[in-house]
Amino acid sequence: MSTTTDEAAQLLLAAWIGTTRIDGLPSRCRPADLDQGYAIQDALLVATGETLAGHKIAATSVAGQQHIGITHPITGGLLSSQIRSPGAQVSLSGNQMCAVEAEFVFEFNACLLPRATQYSRMEVLQAVGALRLGIEIPDSRLSGFAGAGAPQLVADNACAHVFVLGQAVASGWRQNDLAAQRVALCVNGNEAAVGCGAHALGDPRDALVWFVNQLSSRGKKIESGQFVTTGVCAGPVAVKPGQSVIARFDGYGEVNLRLTGED
Repeated sequence: MSTTTDEAAQLLLAAWIGTTRIDGLPSRCRPADLDQGYAIQDALLVATGETLAGHKIAATSVAGQQHIGITHPITGGLLSSQIRSPGAQVSLSGNQMCAVEAEFVFEFNACLLPRATQYSRMEVLQAVGALRLGIEIPDSRLSGFAGAGAPQLVADNACAHVFVLGQAVASGWRQNDLAAQRVALCVNGNEAAVGCGAHALGDPRDALVWFVNQLSSRGKKIESGQFVTTGVCAGPVAVKPGQSVIARFDGYGEVNLRLTGED
């Protein structure tokens, strides 16, 4: 690990722990490209000392890209401390994004090792043990995140913050067209956004395959038991403390949470 990579990771970790913001990484350690951004992200995740529970894809939809000011997907890690169960109370205290997103989640029951050749959709889905549903509540350690640029956002762990992970969907989803699946986000009982699986890179399964091969190209594996959340299908929706949120996935179930303003 380079000195500049370690410095950038430590600056982001300090902001993470202290729930503070930085204007941006200093020029001496600011990532110039995505490779440098992912190197900082890797160092940041190691520096937390926590277990990696899963992975996230950010900016898979046009709306998601516009929210953070980039034009292509990026990825990050989700730590065990960031995962919540359905019905959880999630604090928005200090959160500068104040948004929620409904997403499809794939949980693996087999390990996928990095390799030189690309994984096919069939190979990836054979390693998936369950489809789950989720709500992401993102945030950034960077003030002015919309203008930070993709390399810094990658370094900042792709705006990973809190993820509410729902139960596994009943069998049968493998035969369904997830791209056409209707997804709605309800805030205080009212539909605030409606979308479908196609918002996630055209199909959540295609987003998953893209992610697996992106991770493999970086020499990294997906562990059995980890999950990948494949990006916003409904949202992002602006929210505030005191509101209740339900993500409904037609025929599959729903995930809910309650937002507070307290730490």
